[in-house]
Amino acid sequence: MTDRAPQPVDRQLPTEESRDLLALVREIAQREIRPRAAEEEDSGRFPREVFTLLSEAGLLGLPYDGSFGGGEQPYEVYLQVLEELAAARLTVGLGVSVHSLACHGLAGYGSKEQQSAHLPAMLGGGLLGAYCLSEPAAGSDAASLTTKAVREGDEWVITGTKAWITHGGVADFYAVLARTGAPGPKGITAFLVPGDVEGLTAAVPEKKMGMKGSPTAQLHFDGVRVPDSRRIGEEGQGFTIALAALDAGRLGIAACAVGVAQAALDEAVTYALDRKQFGHPIADFQGLRFMLADMATKIEAGRALYLAAARLRDAGKPFSRQAAMAKLFCTDAAMSVTTDAVQILGGYGYTADFPVERLMREAKVLQIVEGTNQIQRMVIARHLAGPETR
Repeated sequence: MTDRAPQPVDRQLPTEESRDLLALVREIAQREIRPRAAEEEDSGRFPREVFTLLSEAGLLGLPYDGSFGGGEQPYEVYLQVLEELAAARLTVGLGVSVHSLACHGLAGYGSKEQQSAHLPAMLGGGLLGAYCLSEPAAGSDAASLTTKAVREGDEWVITGTKAWITHGGVADFYAVLARTGAPGPKGITAFLVPGDVEGLTAAVPEKKMGMKGSPTAQLHFDGVRVPDSRRIGEEGQGFTIALAALDAGRLGIAACAVGVAQAALDEAVTYALDRKQFGHPIADFQGLRFMLADMATKIEAGRALYLAAARLRDAGKPFSRQAAMAKLFCTDAAMSVTTDAVQILGGYGYTADFPVERLMREAKVLQIVEGTNQIQRMVIARHLAGPETR
């Protein structure tokens, strides 16, 4: 094998603290995550102990307020942490993104009392969260959800089914969107539901093309009772809360996609330098060199796009359009780059002996989750041309 190992990404980070943070993340990824990724994904093992370690290291609450146990890091730093984690194992990188998404509603819309009561454990107390918006018949059309929450005195009774829930069945808390009023987006309210509450059960996890170590399951709410103190925001504000969370979450998916693509490029470059045909490393052949150049360009462009959107968010400026663009471009790029990596490795790329086939399978889901890329195009077009008139 070649002695030319992939070099760390040359990152432009704002502070010495953030540079130290990324160095810590790379160390954890190399020591605790990457070595077991292939074996555990193949066996479908969820690495709960890794998330416990990340919590202890302060990496599960990076973009949130320090007074509640968060890391107070800007989004441009947090997203680069996600990228490094996803490059080591997407189950971990995307899992941290989903956990952050599950904390978003309480951190942004909860009362001070709610935040003081719950956020410290959520951000740094070893807990793991999940986000419950989608349903079997309400995916892209999330505003048509039918899970109901009916008020009885000081409690809400939640009944219905959520679908495609990352961490379903293993999370300690769920951010749940349920219908409390009339049909449409204005009749939806957000709740913080404990994972061990009576009446909440998880179905058998889905059998998926990739990310087999990350449980994705339906959740059944059979008369689940939660106190009104666990309602987040006002009645009917849930869809607004959900959309705000998704804007931020889409940047997380974009960063994860760049991480997966970077991992695939690193594997492809290493292989191309080592593999010899016709008496030369295949990296000497122009056709392949151009493939590598195109792959690297897509990755750099994607990274610049998600960081530009993150900096808008950090500056308190609107970033919804840019988040949709980043999610769209980065996930399409990841699919392209990982497919090319398999091609560069040839027959070996199609085997489980090398990680690029797994990376290609994992890249596909990133074009689907947190709004399909077709939905992202609709979001971008609405910013450009206004809502559809039909």
